[in-house]
Amino acid sequence: MIIFMGVAGSGKSKQGKLLADTYGLPWLSTGEFLRMLVSGQQRKDMLAGKLLDDQHIISLVQKMFAIVDTDNEFIIDGFPRTSAQADWLINHAKHGQLKINAVIHLKASQQSVRKRLISRGRQDDNHEALSERFHEYEETTLPILEQFKSSGIEVFDIDGEKSPEAVHTQITLALKGII
Repeated sequence: MIIFMGVAGSGKSKQGKLLADTYGLPWLSTGEFLRMLVSGQQRKDMLAGKLLDDQHIISLVQKMFAIVDTDNEFIIDGFPRTSAQADWLINHAKHGQLKINAVIHLKASQQSVRKRLISRGRQDDNHEALSERFHEYEETTLPILEQFKSSGIEVFDIDGEKSPEAVHTQITLALKGII
């Protein structure tokens, strides 16, 4: 499994899809699944930029993992987003149920990310929701990267502000010998 992490708008989905297409791998996006499956108050909360509870997300991820052969390489973005989710994933890897080959951490400034997200025009890409996502990234995602590193999982920091092609090249070079 190759995990894509970064603040919303850093290019996780775009780069995940590119990598999947380059190597013929499955690409799983928790955000896409959530937008398809979540309704009611949970959907309203999600559109406001709030995270859904860990158990709900882990249950969704288990469903996603059931539709791919997790014994073979695949790409996931949007998971984990909390320390508890990372613990769940690392625990499954430690027990041989999953294999985490690498984490791609796409780094991008708030200014460039805001510009990208506002231009894509999704309902949940408003200024209030974006501020919530930046806060969540600083408070939650960055510590998860440290959890991965301390568990012996390779984390590659990639400059997500370059052109999509240049970012993709950085990623494929970083993953040389892994994929």
